[in-house]
Amino acid sequence: MIENRKYYVQTIFIVIGIIFLIKLFSIQVMDSRYKLAAENNVINKVIEYPYRGLIYDRNNKIIVHNTPVYDIMVVPKEVEVADTIRFCSLFDITKEEFEAKILAAKKYSYIKQSLFFPQVNNEEFARIQDDLVEYKGFYPVARTIRSYPEPVLANGLGYIGEVSKNQLAKDTTNYYKSGDYIGISGLEAAYEKELRGKRGVKYKLVNVRGIEKGSFNDGAFDSASVPGNNLVSSIDLELQKYAEFLMKDKVGSIVAIEPATGEILALVNSPSYDPGLLAGRKYSSNFQALSQDTLKPLFNRPVMATYRPGSVFKLVQSLVALQEGVITPGTRIVCNRGIINCHGAHTNEDLHGAIKFSCNPYFYQTFRKIINQGKAPKMNVDSRIGLSMWDEYLDRLGFGRTLGVDIPNEKGGLVPKPSYYNRYYGEGGWNFYTIYSLSIGEGELLTTPLQVANLAAILANRGYFIAPHLARGIDTPDAFLKINYKREDTGIDAEHFTTVVDAMAEIVDGTARIAKVKDVEICGKTGTVENKNSFDHSAFMAFAPKENPKIALSVYVENAGWGGGVAAAISGLLIEKYVKGEVAANREWVENYVMTKAYLNNLK
Repeated sequence: MIENRKYYVQTIFIVIGIIFLIKLFSIQVMDSRYKLAAENNVINKVIEYPYRGLIYDRNNKIIVHNTPVYDIMVVPKEVEVADTIRFCSLFDITKEEFEAKILAAKKYSYIKQSLFFPQVNNEEFARIQDDLVEYKGFYPVARTIRSYPEPVLANGLGYIGEVSKNQLAKDTTNYYKSGDYIGISGLEAAYEKELRGKRGVKYKLVNVRGIEKGSFNDGAFDSASVPGNNLVSSIDLELQKYAEFLMKDKVGSIVAIEPATGEILALVNSPSYDPGLLAGRKYSSNFQALSQDTLKPLFNRPVMATYRPGSVFKLVQSLVALQEGVITPGTRIVCNRGIINCHGAHTNEDLHGAIKFSCNPYFYQTFRKIINQGKAPKMNVDSRIGLSMWDEYLDRLGFGRTLGVDIPNEKGGLVPKPSYYNRYYGEGGWNFYTIYSLSIGEGELLTTPLQVANLAAILANRGYFIAPHLARGIDTPDAFLKINYKREDTGIDAEHFTTVVDAMAEIVDGTARIAKVKDVEICGKTGTVENKNSFDHSAFMAFAPKENPKIALSVYVENAGWGGGVAAAISGLLIEKYVKGEVAANREWVENYVMTKAYLNNLK
């Protein structure tokens, strides 16, 4: 029995040996794939990067497209460079730079491809292509970078850059690899998954001179790249260009919205930058220069800057007070300037007149009526109850929180709650007289330009808004996928908007008449935003036409003085441009007033 077992074991070993010999014979003699691979010494894995999706404006004009470039990759194990000086001359680098790049590649991997020299454009690649094949270990990989027909909307579009180590670590899908590009900010970041497409891969046989000899195994292991989907934005490119022109050499922002849809027609940050600066090989040096610019062109003011809203906020106080029933449109309040200062010649106005003349005492008393309604015997408790209720109204009107715009880094501003004042004054240590500056949009209150433009849209819609957004939909090969956005109701009855909107129309006929456009009824409100460090900021919000509004906007120009000046002028020009298609010749003086900064003469 033991003797038989010995034969069994010997037989098993002999069979296994025969199997290995047959497999070895098959690999070395019968299968030419492996012979060819051994003779040529390398099967080169080539990543095929997809075309990133294009971005269009609302009228199907291209805002962002792609330009082909070549990344030069290196496999350190394969590198053979006899004449380093000649090789370096191809890329205009020094010998020290060459050695540093090779060292970095070795640290990454001795046998895997890594980036040696990025983004060689077509002209440069045509110049070096014939010489490059003489150097083993270097492989060109085709990819694309972003290109911009018009140098506008930089902060809204955002930019793409090489994926960082932190981003790679956070990528739970394992989609990204070192050397990949990813959307960093703006629409490029917000819609990264839709725009990026899907990588492909090709396995190519390469001879000792680096020349391709065909696909490995007839491409059986290859996969094709899939282009990204296109993004159709809400931006009106012509309006955007004109708005950026008007904001040239100024600091501030413009946000224009289509009220019925929440679509952002123009998003202007000033100063901004040419988006092409952050596309291409000079990305790093350009980004550093932009980051160090004291005017902060990378800071996206429309969604990130916070200002005291100033007199614009009197419209909010009006709506809340009417809804609460503490005033009516006919309520008259004496302009008592001994309580709080005011401006203009007026005395005992109703609500319409108070809005028209921007009467500070009227809104001081109105805010007091909102906050102290006698719901508690002690004033400090009554004020806490009133402020909590007021906070809820402001939240429904989109203040003190983000609106959910579809680009990153939106700020929510500040609407102080009772807990805010409790931290500073202690529980019960404050009342209406501590916080009365909120009545005219000052004090601790902070809003963003986007929130104020959204307020204009609420007024245009008489009580609701659609979340402001920059993307209308995704254009796929199969269909256009429209993106649906949430409608938010403010809880304020539509009837209460009548008095407010009528008064806004008279403001443009009066103190803000520089915004007036023939045959277009504009409803607006000036705002002079206090600035302790220099001249006040000029602010204006408006919508037009009064009936069936097509555009709502906010304009902020820092250190430019009264809101009825340059901010109102810019608003009128933009409304005229959008509603009528062009600015009338007899209105060129308004454009000159804006561009020559004539408004600054009143500040000296």
